[in-house]
Amino acid sequence: MPSLPFFLPLAYRTLIWQLGRREVLGRYRGSLLGVGWSFVTPVMMLAVYTFVFVDVFKARWPGAGHGSGGGLTFALYIFAGLIVFNLFAEIAGRAPRLVVDQPNLVKKVAFPLEILPWVAVLSGLFHLALSVLVLLAAVAFLHPGGVQPSAAALPLVLLPFLPFLLGLGWLLSALGVFIRDIGQIMNFVVSLAMFLSPVFYPLESLSEPMRTWMYFNPLTTIIDNVRRVLLQGLWPDWNALALFAAAASAFAVLAAVLFQATRKGFADVL
Repeated sequence: MPSLPFFLPLAYRTLIWQLGRREVLGRYRGSLLGVGWSFVTPVMMLAVYTFVFVDVFKARWPGAGHGSGGGLTFALYIFAGLIVFNLFAEIAGRAPRLVVDQPNLVKKVAFPLEILPWVAVLSGLFHLALSVLVLLAAVAFLHPGGVQPSAAALPLVLLPFLPFLLGLGWLLSALGVFIRDIGQIMNFVVSLAMFLSPVFYPLESLSEPMRTWMYFNPLTTIIDNVRRVLLQGLWPDWNALALFAAAASAFAVLAAVLFQATRKGFADVL
């Protein structure tokens, strides 16, 4: 059944949790700080952005509100955008090899390969959660007005992003088995996406026609709404999120269908 991958967390929640936990812990195994690096890294990133944009460039974020929108605000806006982008980049970068790197699991007929994107997304969400905590702390102590009630809507902003990420995982992991160049292509796509997404600039700085085209970028709606709820004290654009959720869900269903249709050939290739 094509929709089955959406219900995998219910049927395999323990397995997904264990694999996700192993994924996170394995990334830092042998290091001095261990999982602590997942907290230290975003703190250091925010410190560097603040130094660069406050002390070096003295940059201003157009339309940021709260006065000048100076360097500190600029750093927070960029950090908010990068939180979303880094989650996308992690999934897009790893997805082409999710199945290829697990040949032993492919040969186990009973193993549900469809959970591999769920595991990758779970690991990515762990790091995103820590980055969000760092951002909230910075907003509370450094941003005029502090944390606004609208920040409570952040989970609802990120929720529509999940089917898109899962669809990306199913699509790229299936294609990556048969087309090994997919991994190299996605590295190029991720590099372009950083500059073709409103990470380092606001949508308001673009012309109206360009702004319209920018909304075809799946990162735009999420980045824009994360900034709205965390930094601008505004509630999400519910209409934009609903449209994004519908498109992301349709994409995920199609990707799940493709994964199910091609998985029988995985063992032959690997």
